Amino acid sequence: MRVALFLTCVNDTLYPDTGRAVVRLLTRLGVEVDFPAAQTCCGQAHYNTGYRHEAEPLARHFSDVFGGYEAIVTPSGSCGAMVRELYPRMGERARAEGRGETLAATLAPVVPKTYELTEFLVDVLGVTDVGAYYPRTVTYHPTCHGLRGLGLGERPLRLLRAVRGLELVELPGAEECCGFGGTFALKNSDVSAAMGADKVRNAESTGAEVLCAADNSCLMHIGGTMARLRTGMRPVHIAEILASTEEEPAV
Repeated sequence: MRVALFLTCVNDTLYPDTGRAVVRLLTRLGVEVDFPAAQTCCGQAHYNTGYRHEAEPLARHFSDVFGGYEAIVTPSGSCGAMVRELYPRMGERARAEGRGETLAATLAPVVPKTYELTEFLVDVLGVTDVGAYYPRTVTYHPTCHGLRGLGLGERPLRLLRAVRGLELVELPGAEECCGFGGTFALKNSDVSAAMGADKVRNAESTGAEVLCAADNSCLMHIGGTMARLRTGMRPVHIAEILASTEEEPAV
């Protein structure tokens, strides 16, 4: 199977190791991975901040870049939800505003074949044991877009439970938002910081060494809070755990 890696802006700029982990993992599972160099922002930041018309050219470009692939895989629940949930809404809005069917028709081909990484592994490849080895105690935070937007449910947990050496401990208040929410963290910084501190205190109570999630934007917020509170925990993207093996262990 040949797929395209949609890395996302945050990962490309700040967390390139997550993209490398996705490539190692999928290649190990026999998937051919392309990285279309023309990819840009999917438009989520613009759309969520209220610049919905300005997001449309980015969405069209996304469809042009990724439309020819069997599947589009992203290590980001929020950007995956942008394509799956909000691209159809953009098309509907354009139709309602009397701008015709063009936008909806342009975006429609990429919507059903865009997958968050854990979805792709479990639903498309049909695997939960990916041959990973990660000898640490881990707790899992289900980010809002993955939990509520994409409905990832047990998929990430099933993958983590199959990792050799990994002890998975339950996170109290797991379904509560960490407080990031993109520009929410800027516009409502005090509330965001308080929510982040609650999340980190809950994570600390588990005794885990690592808090993992499927979205680096939330892990950035949680990790910053961990650093300020001087905890001993580390935030790690689930792709880096799943890519880790005895021969090539995660750092």
